[in-house]
Amino acid sequence: MFGPDLDLLFAFRAVAASGGFTRAAEAAGLSQSAMSLKIRRLERELGVRLLERVGRRVTPTEAGAELLVHVDRLEAAHAAAIAAITPHRAGAIGRVAIGTGATACLHFLPGPLRTLRERMPGLEIIVRTGDTADLLTDLEANRLDVALVTLPATGRAFVVEGLTDDPLVAVMPREAGGEGEPIGAAELARHPLILYESHGATRRIVDDWFAAGGVAARPVMELGSVETIRELVGAGLGAAVLPSLAFPPEAPSGAIVTRPLSPPLERRLGIVLRRDKVLEPGLRAMVQALRAAAGARQAAAAARLRRT
Repeated sequence: MFGPDLDLLFAFRAVAASGGFTRAAEAAGLSQSAMSLKIRRLERELGVRLLERVGRRVTPTEAGAELLVHVDRLEAAHAAAIAAITPHRAGAIGRVAIGTGATACLHFLPGPLRTLRERMPGLEIIVRTGDTADLLTDLEANRLDVALVTLPATGRAFVVEGLTDDPLVAVMPREAGGEGEPIGAAELARHPLILYESHGATRRIVDDWFAAGGVAARPVMELGSVETIRELVGAGLGAAVLPSLAFPPEAPSGAIVTRPLSPPLERRLGIVLRRDKVLEPGLRAMVQALRAAAGARQAAAAARLRRT
């Protein structure tokens, strides 16, 4: 059972402190009758008389004096609670859990996270990596606040926003040559293939591309790490199809070359949220940072095309 609300208790404290209803009412911006009504209601709820008039001054009864001690503590606790919650309301602190694939985590997410850290240094950010299916399961279970995944992402519980297109490229040992030259499925399949694990969304896109070219992709190795695949290709153990996101133009290519696929193939990265998710300030800022990073990436890609 709940007791009297804080407004009544603080009204009582104000009257006791000022020694009269008139001064307490003026300080609170109320009429004297409204202040008197609050005190009568409080006394009725508690079942005791709290104030009495001694001459021209209103003073606490014995029960009122006992109550004042606790009201002072309540007021201090109330002020502390408001102070604690204020940074959350302003978005200065809080917690956001984001899930994404390993490639986006390494080559896309650092920029938005850096921006968010500068804007909200008190915000706790948790990053989890996985494939699209697992991340969507975590999102639906509310273990994640937002997911950045390879689309499509289906489910009535979700709101999906396409974010950026990520072309896929053939990755080959440098000695294979042909850097920058388009390569088709039949030619690529003549090399030992090192591909993503078969249960991932990107692997399904790659398999469909090979099938459309009349080739069944038969990898000699299947791995979940784009960085490991890169290293194995660089060691001359095969060829791969990987997101161009993993190959920033400014990064040295080292022992590998990349070639555009013919016909072109790309995956679509998108933001996925629960439809019923409340966009707290930290989560809203995360989504905005992801959108801004995607826009900057697309603008940079367009600028490179104009220069060629």
